[in-house]
Amino acid sequence: MTVITISREFGSQGEYVAERIAQGLGYHFVDKEFIGKVLNQYGVVEFDREYETITTFWEKFNAQREKRRDVMVAMLNQVVRAVAQHGNIVIMGRSGFAILAGFADVLHVRLQAPFPVRAARVAEQRKITPEEAETAVRENDKIRTAFIEGLYNVPWDSIHSFDLVIDTGKISADLAAGWVVEAAKAFMISPGIEQPTTSTIEVDPVLARSVSEALGCDQSH
Repeated sequence: MTVITISREFGSQGEYVAERIAQGLGYHFVDKEFIGKVLNQYGVVEFDREYETITTFWEKFNAQREKRRDVMVAMLNQVVRAVAQHGNIVIMGRSGFAILAGFADVLHVRLQAPFPVRAARVAEQRKITPEEAETAVRENDKIRTAFIEGLYNVPWDSIHSFDLVIDTGKISADLAAGWVVEAAKAFMISPGIEQPTTSTIEVDPVLARSVSEALGCDQSH
């Protein structure tokens, strides 16, 4: 087992669960801040801003913006693949499940919860009104759906893209993390199914070095 991707609905306690999984397995934890740090080294400094402003991100009629968007996404794909090739990684978000689809040694996990549960959590965490929380959750869901479905042609709410789907409205975050840790430890590559592993990913040496340095590892890992 080398890589676990965590896809989560906003308000489903995804970050907490992902961090606990990484701690339980002794894996590196990679989130949007880590990805952003590596992207910044390559001059891709607008990704988060573009991602969060869906209107401008999807203005197809603007050829210059569309080209810039495609460059950013291509670089995102390269960084996620470089991280996966490193191994022993928990990747939270950033379309990891779509980018790494088809690799035999990747466990894809989706965390979700009913809308009212997620909205209540967001209201409590952000200290905002229930109405503001509901708006925030709907907007975040809209952005994630458009990004995944628009660029990767994968239905965001399809369970077929995932190996484990957990409802944190019914299952506690700690129990969910424990389940994933146990699943990762028991994970076996299915015999007779010919799929590549993340060790076969070809990574630019400079990018591989940047990822290793960001992870706090030397190049010999």
